[in-house]
Amino acid sequence: MDYKTPTDSITIMTDTVLPSETNTLNNLFGGELLARMDRAASIAAGRHAKRIVVTASVNHVAFTRSVPIGSVVTVEAKVSRAFNTSMEVFIDVWLDNFESSEGKIKANEGVYTFVAVDENGRPVKIPQLKPESDIEKERFNGALRRKQLSLVLAGKMKPDDATELKALFV
Repeated sequence: MDYKTPTDSITIMTDTVLPSETNTLNNLFGGELLARMDRAASIAAGRHAKRIVVTASVNHVAFTRSVPIGSVVTVEAKVSRAFNTSMEVFIDVWLDNFESSEGKIKANEGVYTFVAVDENGRPVKIPQLKPESDIEKERFNGALRRKQLSLVLAGKMKPDDATELKALFV
C-alpha cells in the first residue's frame, strides 16, 4: 500500500465575509462556515484518495470566535489519518489580523470524516497516511481515539472493544 503525507492533501481557501452571509449581529452564519469547511475538507480528502469522496460525518466543530462581516477568512484542511476506506480531515479556520504582527488568529476548527467511493458509490481502499510534523503526528494519533468514540456513541462498537479509549482510563 502506498503512503501519502498530510501536505499532499492540503487545501487552503480564502474569502471575504459578505453582508448576505451574516446574521443580525453581522457575523458569519454558522451554516455558511460549515459549508466552507465541508468544501475545503472534501477537496483535501479527494486529493488524498484520488477518488470521489462523500462526507460521512461531521465529528466535531468548535465555534470559538465569531467571524465579523468584512473578515478575511482562510479555511485550511488536511487529511489527519487514513483508515481502510475512510479518512479523517482536520480543518482550521483562520482570520486575518491586520492589527497584529501575528498576521492571523485561529477562529474555529473542525474534524470531518469522508469515505472514498467508486462510480457506483461503493467504498474503495485508500492510501495510508504518514504524518511528518509534530501537529500532524498529534492529530494522527488522536484520530483513532476520535473514531472509536464516534463508533461507540453511534452504537456501532462496544465500549469494551474501544482499545484506544480504554487505554486513556486504565
